[in-house]
Amino acid sequence: MRITGSDKEGQDQLGNFIDPESKYPVLVTTSRLLSTGVDAQTCRLIVLDRAVGSMTEFKQIVGRGTRVHEDTKKFYFTLIDFRGSSSHFADKDFDGDPVQIYQPSPDDPISPPDDLPPPDDAEDPIPPVPGQDETIIDGPTDVTFPTKSDKIKKIYVDGVAARIIAERVEYLDENGKLVTETLRDFTKTALKRRFSSLDDFLKRWKSTERKQAIIEELEAEGLALDPIAEELGKNLDPFDLICHIAFDAKPLTRRERAENVKKRNVFTKYGPQARAVLDALLVKYQDEGILNLDDTNVLRIAPFTAMGSVVQLIKAFGGKEAFEQAVHDLQNALYEGVA
Repeated sequence: MRITGSDKEGQDQLGNFIDPESKYPVLVTTSRLLSTGVDAQTCRLIVLDRAVGSMTEFKQIVGRGTRVHEDTKKFYFTLIDFRGSSSHFADKDFDGDPVQIYQPSPDDPISPPDDLPPPDDAEDPIPPVPGQDETIIDGPTDVTFPTKSDKIKKIYVDGVAARIIAERVEYLDENGKLVTETLRDFTKTALKRRFSSLDDFLKRWKSTERKQAIIEELEAEGLALDPIAEELGKNLDPFDLICHIAFDAKPLTRRERAENVKKRNVFTKYGPQARAVLDALLVKYQDEGILNLDDTNVLRIAPFTAMGSVVQLIKAFGGKEAFEQAVHDLQNALYEGVA
């Protein structure tokens, strides 16, 4: 599949290329796809058939291959270079000295030997038993942590209790300089590159019937909103997260948005059964933040199963198209009044 910025058919297939659950190998031809924020976790092979003059671009391309995906046992990648661009690896300021340089003669194997001599500065190996002043920690400990009100998550790393003090994002700017930012600042910068202004974002959000598509596009570029939502510790809609982080707008919680819809009595034109469905969808949104409410499969789970069959519930609206329109009206009502 050919994927470029101007090729809509190819762009639509981007999700298949980066899907870790794909059962079959996926090949993509592209000029600059791997130099963007595409999170291709299972990318095992990168072939360069054009000269890459920019050190920054080369590092970004290689960075797509360095993603580790333990579930599929992807711990390395292969770079095949037909244009000599891999000479950028000779950047001691960025990468340090090479671990090994292997230049085979015509009669030597292509692959370097596996048994490498240890480097001169190798650290002493870990002893098989601890010393008198050392302790082996294996399994959860009795370390106590601040309560939930302190907004610090309790986690375990290899069975050892730990906690996240701060998160940072590192990336190369257009000049090849390593930049370190907080996760929030990084997300703000990335969002403002995608949406030039609050009005630009609002137009895009309101014109997109399937709101989840915007979130999926951001995730495909490696920009997930969940970590920011956890950091803020509030039940915010992705809409409010973007407005608040990128444009400093005052956010509303999902509960507050749902309550505003209830106060306006926007369901009065529907019959009792249809109103009950819309009320339940509003509760689903409030509690779980579901954006694809027009998916009829949602009617196959509680509490909708107690209201009637899927056919009966859709019929209460006058058909599938009428049901989808009602849900779109509900979503519009959720964001009504936003400047």
